[in-house]
Amino acid sequence: MKRSIVLSALLMILMVALTACGNKSGEKVYVYNWGEYIDYEVLDLFEEQTGIEVIYEEFDMNEDMYPKIESGAISYDVVCPSDYMIQKMIENDLLQEINFDNIPNFKYIDSSYLESAEEFDPGNKYSIPYCWGTVGILYNKTMVDEPVDSWGILFDEKYSGDILMIESVRDGFAIALTYLGYDLNSTNVAELDEAKALLKKQYPLVQAYVIDQVRDKMIGGEAALGVIYSGEAIYTSRENPDLEYVVPKEGSNIWIDAWVIPKDSKNKENAEAFINFMCDPEIALRNFEAITYSTPNSEAWNLIQDEEIKNSPVAFPPQDVLDRCTAFRYLGEEMESLYIQKWNEAKSE
Repeated sequence: MKRSIVLSALLMILMVALTACGNKSGEKVYVYNWGEYIDYEVLDLFEEQTGIEVIYEEFDMNEDMYPKIESGAISYDVVCPSDYMIQKMIENDLLQEINFDNIPNFKYIDSSYLESAEEFDPGNKYSIPYCWGTVGILYNKTMVDEPVDSWGILFDEKYSGDILMIESVRDGFAIALTYLGYDLNSTNVAELDEAKALLKKQYPLVQAYVIDQVRDKMIGGEAALGVIYSGEAIYTSRENPDLEYVVPKEGSNIWIDAWVIPKDSKNKENAEAFINFMCDPEIALRNFEAITYSTPNSEAWNLIQDEEIKNSPVAFPPQDVLDRCTAFRYLGEEMESLYIQKWNEAKSE
């Protein structure tokens, strides 16, 4: 499938070269994205098709990305934050509205994801969904001899030293809050204190707090349980068939990462050309196949040839799973600081 996509892309490039009127030689677009979150070959295809040079940088966490955008030290044209961070950036006037006339491929983004994005971007004015997924538990069936359907197993002393916890303030608290029956967007200090106490009790059971490393550790059989994003779970199960992913019965986080254009972008039309290219169904399919994170592009989904992945409950969960998942909201600077403070306290001796 990849070969046919490459061939069609090359034909398209040749057509563009023959009709060089669309070439924008010498122009640039500065893109800031998550690490290993794209098929890097599509960047070359974009450059060849448009003549726009891509200056590409990566970040590890929303909280690392935000201060760079806020400071304006580097003028990025396209950024890919998560839902709650997009809400924060909108509220702090760090983004500019997208001109959808320049993004005809927007029509391929399924309306259900646009409805979800309304929670953090009312009217869908500032963002276009790129990838989405859930947070759940990855477990090794040879090391866990009981049903895994609850966050509670992450607090069981039986698995001391065999638990990989996520190194993320909001995700960590979401697990504890949800298990306790509270809203994962809670601003109730008493509830946060109760969640902190649970996380602090868990602390000596945890082998390591990780994000990307959970993938390799679980594949290598170094732990029995790990908190992981659904896209990573798809990859790990391919590498190690003993691994299985579940969204716990108490509920979890459903997230959307989306393309946005910072207020101080100096190449807005190039940014919109880049986003439009990413929304092309064949390009969206290439990205999905490369990074295994779920695509909101309905036509890209139609193009998936592997029926197993196309109908995967991990990549594209059934409605009953989605119904028990909630998106993060931005809770304000004061509450954000409080979460960080309590997270650090939970992980201290």
